[in-house]
Amino acid sequence: MGRVFDALKRAAELDGKKREHQARLSDASTSHAAEIEALLEGSEVFTPKAAREPQLFSASAERTDAAAALGSALPEGSWASQVAGATVDAERSARVAGFPALNVSAARADQHLIAITQPQSPECEQFRSLRTHVLHAGEQRHVQAVVLTSAGVLEGKTVTSINLAWLLAQTHGVRALLVDGDLRRPCALSYLGLERRPGLSEVLAGEIELDQTIVRLEPAGLFLLPGGRERNDVAEMLSGPRFSSVLAEVRRLFDFIIIDAPPLGIFTDAAVLINRADAALVVIRAGYTRYSLLERLLEPLPRERLLGVVLNGVDEMLDEHSYYYRRYYRRSEEIKKNGAEKVA
Repeated sequence: MGRVFDALKRAAELDGKKREHQARLSDASTSHAAEIEALLEGSEVFTPKAAREPQLFSASAERTDAAAALGSALPEGSWASQVAGATVDAERSARVAGFPALNVSAARADQHLIAITQPQSPECEQFRSLRTHVLHAGEQRHVQAVVLTSAGVLEGKTVTSINLAWLLAQTHGVRALLVDGDLRRPCALSYLGLERRPGLSEVLAGEIELDQTIVRLEPAGLFLLPGGRERNDVAEMLSGPRFSSVLAEVRRLFDFIIIDAPPLGIFTDAAVLINRADAALVVIRAGYTRYSLLERLLEPLPRERLLGVVLNGVDEMLDEHSYYYRRYYRRSEEIKKNGAEKVA
């Protein structure tokens, strides 16, 4: 996919005067680009525009009606809109409804969670595009469990995971679960402005039951399995039969499962999770991720499971479409506040 490298090079040129390591990106050989392009053949790249900082985005606070007003990610009658939620049996619905609810405040959530803090921003529209791709993958390839990872730290994988999962939960008829699978440094609750709770770590250790850890995040209706206590034997725990049972159970309960995994370039945890899931999205940061590292990390991954690459932290000016969205949403808010006759 030439777009991946075109976007990386464009972002590198824009950030060249700001980052010392830009020379390494600019000097990357065309042979490396060709090799990585071959690895990414058939996948897609998503570039959140107008990103002034590493995108650790956030999404909207409105559920069903609001999500429908912003545009459903799937056409009517599709697999993901019907099978994913509409044909759920009574037992499954009752179990999911029984999880406790926690309210997420936009004022306390991390500012980069665009889906929560700035749902009407052009940047959030880029995450809606990513949501559409995931939903279509669910329809066409029967993708249910998606792992999000990155090449290294500070590339925005956790914020991307939360934003994507939050928007998936707003899709009509879809039950989405976010799993904080970075057990070495679980931080999803912190980004959401919530207190630490027991989670996957305690479940895998046999200290608590799965049903006692999952919570429902309102107002989106997103379900969350927190990471819980930090631990170092993560790869061993994720490779064991207990995690297989956990994954099988959440597959029965939810339509889409977004798993926030540790970076690929540091631990083997992400590779273990990708082998257990249906697909993977790799988050890379413009002007930060190096071609050579990306090439080395993508080589051993199962290519049929590579759903795409999310290019993060692009430092570009807003285009005319983004300008249109800002004017459109601002006018919509004025109409709601002052009445249509005052702004006509």
